[in-house]
Amino acid sequence: MNSLSEANTKFMFDLFQQFRKSKDNNIFYSPISITSALGMVLLGAKNYTAKQINKVLHFDQVTENTTEKAATYHVNRSGNVHYQFQKLLTELNKSTDEYELKIANKLFGEKTYQFLQEYLEVIKNFYQTSVESVDFAHAPEESRKKINSWVESQTNEKIKNLIPVGAIGNDTTLVLVNAIYFKGQWENKFKKENTKEEKFWPNKNTYKPIQMMRQYTSFHFASLEDVEAKVLEIPYKGKDLSMIALLPNEIDGLQKLEEKLTADKLMEWTSLQNMRKTRVDLHLPRFKVEESYDLKDTLRTMGMVDIFSGDADLSGMTGGRGLVVSKVLHKAFVEVTEEGAEAAAATAVVVEELASTLSTNEEFHCNHPFLFFIRQNKTNSILFFGRFSSP
Repeated sequence: MNSLSEANTKFMFDLFQQFRKSKDNNIFYSPISITSALGMVLLGAKNYTAKQINKVLHFDQVTENTTEKAATYHVNRSGNVHYQFQKLLTELNKSTDEYELKIANKLFGEKTYQFLQEYLEVIKNFYQTSVESVDFAHAPEESRKKINSWVESQTNEKIKNLIPVGAIGNDTTLVLVNAIYFKGQWENKFKKENTKEEKFWPNKNTYKPIQMMRQYTSFHFASLEDVEAKVLEIPYKGKDLSMIALLPNEIDGLQKLEEKLTADKLMEWTSLQNMRKTRVDLHLPRFKVEESYDLKDTLRTMGMVDIFSGDADLSGMTGGRGLVVSKVLHKAFVEVTEEGAEAAAATAVVVEELASTLSTNEEFHCNHPFLFFIRQNKTNSILFFGRFSSP
C-alpha cells in the first residue's frame, strides 16, 4: 500500500467495525475529517506516541513516492503522509462551479502556552492552517463558543455545537478541529413528481413509510454474487464526486454483507473498472442523517493509547512533555434529496495538560438497509461513509 487514500479507507473500515459493535441503526461519519485532525496531532507526536498514531491510521504503510523532502521538521518517516495530506487538501479545496466542497483545519491554543515555531510552520505548510490564541485558562466557555462558531461557519451551519458544554476546561491547552462540507447536485437529478411514498423495511417484520425518489437511467453497476449484493455509482454534476451505494439482495442481508466486507474488497468492488454501464431502475430514499461520536474510547480500543495518558509524548508541539489529548469529538450530517446531497462533518481533538456498453436492465431498490459513501474520484478518497438502516 502506498497512498493516503488507501490508508484512509483502511482506517475508515476499522472505525466502521467499531461502530457496528455498538450501533444497530444509522452510522455516518467523515474518515477524512478524523484523519486530518489526528494528522495534526501526529506532526507534534514523537516516539511511541507517534508510532501508535501511525499504526492506527495505517500511515505506517504509506510509502514515500516523492523525492521532495517533506520538511526539515522531525516528522520521521511520516513526513510523506503530511506531504500527501497537503496535496489532498489542495485538490479537495480547488474551486469549481459544479459543487461546493471545502475542508478546513484550525488549531485553537491557550494564549499563555508557547508552541514551537517549527511546529506552527509545518502545520501551516501541510494542513493549511494556523493556531488561534484563545483564553482557555480564564474563559473556557467563551473559547468553546468561539470554536463551535468557527465550525458552524465552515459547514454552512450544518454542524452545530460540536464541542458540548463542559468538554473544555481551564486546563485545556489546545483544540485541533477539522471541518468538511459538501453540497452537490446529481449529474441526473431525480424528478420530484416521481417521488412517492414507499415502504422501507429496517427488518423483515416491520416497515416504515418513506419518500422514495425514482429514476430510470444509465449508471455504473455491479452484481456481487459472492456476497449477494449489488453496487451502484450515482455521480454528482461534473463527475468529480460520486455517491456509491452497496445494497444487499435480501431485506436482512446487511449483517452478512458487513461481516464479509474488508477495506480491500470495498475498494475492489467499487472501482469503476469492475462495474459496467447499464440502465437501472433506481429507487433511493430521500433521507437525512446526523450522528455524533466521542472517539476517545474507540481510538484507545484500536490501539491509540498513549496520547490520552500520562505517557503522551507531544513534545514536537511545545518542546516538552506534559500535554495530553483529552477528547476527540466528531459530528457528521448528510441530506440526500432529488437535487443532490449535502454533507458536513467536523472533528475536534481537545488536548490538555497532564492533569461502458449498455447491457440488460437492472433494479436497485434501496427499500431496506444499505451502505453508502461519497467519494472524490480523482484521489479515490472517501469523504463520508454511512449506513442507512432506519428512516
